[in-house]
Amino acid sequence: MINYKKLQISKSNQSGFTIIESLVAVIVVAILMTAISPVIVLSVATRVQSRRIELAADAATAYIDGIKSNKIAAPSSPITGDSQNIKDYAPPSVGSLTCSTTNDYCTAPATNLYCLDGDGDGTGCTKTSSKDFVIQAFRYNKASSDEEKGYQLGLRVYRADGFANDGGNLQKAPAKQNTFTGGIGNRKTPLFEITTEISDGNTSFSDLCDRLRPQNALDNAQSGC
Repeated sequence: MINYKKLQISKSNQSGFTIIESLVAVIVVAILMTAISPVIVLSVATRVQSRRIELAADAATAYIDGIKSNKIAAPSSPITGDSQNIKDYAPPSVGSLTCSTTNDYCTAPATNLYCLDGDGDGTGCTKTSSKDFVIQAFRYNKASSDEEKGYQLGLRVYRADGFANDGGNLQKAPAKQNTFTGGIGNRKTPLFEITTEISDGNTSFSDLCDRLRPQNALDNAQSGC
């Protein structure tokens, strides 16, 4: 006689999540996301701000190259004499911004403001754009206002939306942008500042002497100044 053994089917010891366990898991994930979300926001905002400052530095470099190659006219803002230093030059006023042409000087609030269309819309620079750059350019030669005699060029790069009335006046050094930020940055302070020397083929050695020597210094016979 053949005996057939009955197969024993073991019960699985695995069971699914209960509703309570699922809710606990959701709560734990929510707590973790709440904890790390400020870090994510801070990281993204800092990266955007750093990129904006980098683009502002590129804009200043492009403007200086244009001045040196005579592709861009010298700014109409000469400072002469010892009564004012290049660091004391006032920032632009707010409330108006008329820069209808891209890569060209503005007409208001001052003619030494240069527009760089950062958002690429082709409409120049507007007070509502955080991507447009406005360069404040001013030149300093205590001995002469003639640009052909050489000068020290000062630049401040601002965000175009900083020219809006709200938020106060535009600022200058020592106020500056923070690269580490949790927001959109301070639109009233310069993104980038720089000074450089500008001379051309018409600038003589005598012009350099007149511009660079102290106002009350005696002539130096050896140097010819």
